[in-house]
Amino acid sequence: MAGIGCYFGIMAKNRFGYDDSLDVVGIHGVGGVLGLPAAGLFASLGVNRDGANGLFFGNPAQFGIQALAVLVTIVYAFAVSWVLLKVVDGLFGLRVSEKDEVGGLDLLEHDETAYNF
Repeated sequence: MAGIGCYFGIMAKNRFGYDDSLDVVGIHGVGGVLGLPAAGLFASLGVNRDGANGLFFGNPAQFGIQALAVLVTIVYAFAVSWVLLKVVDGLFGLRVSEKDEVGGLDLLEHDETAYNF
């Protein structure tokens, strides 16, 4: 289930057009959003006697705890990322100029070209 969800998370990048060259949202974001609630569904004291049972083993509160953890994690990750992006943008900028991007960052950053065509 998580693999299928992560696949569609990666495909969503093309549909919505957001910049995620390492597929962090599709893999870690979608995988976490699916995995955390799944722990609230399938958790069992038979597997971890120091843990808690999940919804399917008679403890619906655990699913609520896991769902809250997803929400808190999303809000925290967004807020911290936004602050860090603003700091980096203020100090260095987030983008290179269009001229440098078209010319190639290999030449700009490393003074060499990756491909000689």
